[in-house]
Amino acid sequence: MENMCKEDLMKLIQNTNFAIIEMALYLDTHPDSSCALDTYHDYHKTLKKAVEVYEKSFGPLTIYGVYNENFWSWGDEPWPWQKECDC
Repeated sequence: MENMCKEDLMKLIQNTNFAIIEMALYLDTHPDSSCALDTYHDYHKTLKKAVEVYEKSFGPLTIYGVYNENFWSWGDEPWPWQKECDC
């Protein structure tokens, strides 16, 4: 995942986020499904790691990804959807 270009990493984040939402909806109607819950947790771990890698390499995706304690850097970079892929 660390070697992915930003476009592929962004696609992974978007797809995984979609899958998490779908799994949550499924779990709303099937709360006893251990398989679905395991799948949800797997997607969640993947998303967390993908966001971590993306933000480390390309900057924050949301305001929650701003980690600099000395200054507010959110407005300093292009928005995530404005960044061009260098694949």
